[in-house]
Amino acid sequence: MADVVVVGAGLIGLGIAYELAKLDVSVMVLDRDEPARAASWAGAGMLAPFSEELPDAAMLALCRDSLAMYPAFADELRERSGVDVRLRRDGTLHVALDDGRLAELAVHAETYRRNGGDVTMLGRNDVLAREPMLARSLAGGAFVANEAQVDNRRLGRALLGACETLGVRFERVAEIALECDARRVRGLRTERGFMPAGRVVNAAGAWAGKLDGVPADVRIPVRPVAGEMLAIALPRAAMRAQVWLGHRYLVPRDDGRLLVGATVEERGFDARVTAAGLHDLLDAALALAPALAGFAVVETWAGLRPGSPDGRPFLGATALEGYVVASGHFRNGILLAPITARLIADLIAGGHTDGLAPFAPDRVTAGAPAMAANQSG
Repeated sequence: MADVVVVGAGLIGLGIAYELAKLDVSVMVLDRDEPARAASWAGAGMLAPFSEELPDAAMLALCRDSLAMYPAFADELRERSGVDVRLRRDGTLHVALDDGRLAELAVHAETYRRNGGDVTMLGRNDVLAREPMLARSLAGGAFVANEAQVDNRRLGRALLGACETLGVRFERVAEIALECDARRVRGLRTERGFMPAGRVVNAAGAWAGKLDGVPADVRIPVRPVAGEMLAIALPRAAMRAQVWLGHRYLVPRDDGRLLVGATVEERGFDARVTAAGLHDLLDAALALAPALAGFAVVETWAGLRPGSPDGRPFLGATALEGYVVASGHFRNGILLAPITARLIADLIAGGHTDGLAPFAPDRVTAGAPAMAANQSG
């Protein structure tokens, strides 16, 4: 019997398991899929809390604090797992293609700066000096120097390896249901039988609101928000910074892929790649960098982000004793993985609730209307 069973082996679930195992808590992780798949595998790995223009002070503070944790987090995972997660602190370059958009971008840049971004407005020649592949006709840009990116697929591998070195156990199961009485958690039931557990963490991402057996009064209103992406093969180092054009972006990887993302679509648990989605992404990519027309599209994929009604994740204990939730991170699951893991591990192992109040699972009801999706990632 494990002290804690984590449902969901994405970056959030793996991070929580890792931090708990470091505190000598025995952990079992259950998932229907391979570890670090779904949204964890499908994202772009951008760590850009200032560019997101988050209007929520509590959410902005959580994202900024998690960004500050990333260098030490990446170093620690490399030491434990041998996997370099490729943390790159090359900043974010926002581009405007005409003078009207440049004036709008200057207004947005003030928001980035108020939120803590190290922002510089750039003229056309300065933008092209940084990123020569971009359109020669662009008007200018804004550079946010203190943002970063991580290779989320490598991050998943690193967390999995680090968990395994600490004795975390993994099981892939087809069916998962919570079992509880009127007061507390008893464990989980899978197709293999009953698994007793004193504490269960629901880190099931877009599926967190659908976990079978959860009483209605502690069920969190998480919904899936689909996002499609593609990758273009480029010579290595052809582009340095992640580049945004409004709600679309280009993210260079060290392996020679240029990620292009991402659509934002409310369509249930539909994770198909569509012709319309690819058309949208390619239009944006070619507007930013017409030279990309001659390079090969080498991968397309889609994922389901876990959305919440108010844009904040659900983090912490519920009214059902022993049942803890960590989901609803929407586009910021990769960015928030380090701080979510630390907060939930501290809650479970030490009873600490510092920083969790704004993200309490009972702050909204399951019938609350969804907040309109921000289109920037």
